[in-house]
Formats: sequence, C-alpha cells, structure tokens
Amino acid sequence: MAKLTKKQKTAQAKVDATKAYPLAEASKLMKDINCTKFDSSVDLHIRLGVDPRKADQAIRGTVSLPHGTGKTKRVLVLCTPDKEASAKEAGADYVGLDEYVQKIESGWVDIDVIIATPSVMPKIGKLGKVLGPRNLMPNPKTGTVTNDVAAAVGEVKGGKIAFKVDKTGIIHASIGRVSFDPIKIQENSQELINAIVKLKPSSAKGTYVKGISMATSMSPGVMVDTKAAVN
Repeated sequence: MAKLTKKQKTAQAKVDATKAYPLAEASKLMKDINCTKFDSSVDLHIRLGVDPRKADQAIRGTVSLPHGTGKTKRVLVLCTPDKEASAKEAGADYVGLDEYVQKIESGWVDIDVIIATPSVMPKIGKLGKVLGPRNLMPNPKTGTVTNDVAAAVGEVKGGKIAFKVDKTGIIHASIGRVSFDPIKIQENSQELINAIVKLKPSSAKGTYVKGISMATSMSPGVMVDTKAAVN
C-alpha cells in the first residue's frame, strides 16, 4: 500500500470520516483538501441501489451543468460533407468521416466526445471495440447521434456531460474544478444528482441513492448527506 504524502495526511486530517456533510459544506471543503499543484477536477461518486446487469437498471444519461466542468472538451464530429460547415462553426475541433474512421482504427482516440449523424453510423459501428471501452461511442440516448450536429456541439462545449453507472452500481462524474467558487460546485453537483434521481427505474427496489461522496484528484473522499441532497 502506497504511503500518504505529507499533503495527503494534512488533507485527510481536515475530513471527518464519520460525518456526512451537507452538499454546500462538502463543496467548500474541496479547496482545503486539494493535494495537487494543478487545478484538480472535482468529482462526484454516486452509489445506486440498482443491478446494472438488468437493461432497465443500467442507468445512463446526460445533464447540462449550469457552470460547465471547467475543462474544454475536444469534440470530433463524424458526418457527411453537407454538415461539416455547421459543425465547424459550432466549435467542433475535428470534422470529417473516412479519414477519422481510419485514424481511430489505427489507435487514435485523442478526443473527449464523438458526435455523429445517423446516416454515418454504419461506418462507425465497426469501431465499437475501440470506442466502447472508452465511452466514446456515439449514442442516441446521450444526444451524440443526431442530425443537428451544431446544437450537439454547442451543448457539449457549454457543459453537457454524459454519465453511466458502472458494473458496481456507481456513477463517477467530474462536476468542476478546485478553482471554482464553492457555490458553483454545489449547484453543478445538485444538477447531476437531480438528473440521476429522475432516471430511477420502476423495477429498482429499496433505496435508490445509497451514498454520495465528493473528492478532488488524489484527495480523500468527503461523504455527502445523501438524504438532504436527494430531497
């Protein structure tokens, strides 16, 4: 087991591991417990009472964070030539089709989001083995398969994020940076929580949101008062 650095020990001492903090208080703690010299991301980890193996409980969706994530996302739009100009005007970093399909087949994945038009999906389907594990595969459920590529690019650049429950029943999402004002971290967190609560499947039994924690890169996790955040 790796030894804690002096900064990590100091940060850990500022967190009461037995306490569930109100969302506002947890958001304020992020700056105090940050252990890095760079502008760390602030992440929310939400444990759900679902069985991800069941199709109707494999929670996934999108949400537009009111204050963005603080990270500029690199967007690739795969489309036909008639859509290229609007995609570029909307701020897409890369636009095209065949050349990028070939690059991805060769191992290029230096992108954060891929948006595609429905008509080109047959060409992209073969990239599933490369894009799937990286959560880069365009999907209509997340709004990344659409004919309105300009609007989709604008949403991603404006703070729209996709989330998906993992095989252990947890959703991990970046909701800001340490440099954010605490109220922005709080509001982004609440927006994500609200979006996930709305997706509760009717087949899920018992407690839906079992636990929430917040942390920065390499910092200790801070337990959030789940009942207060969900209600």
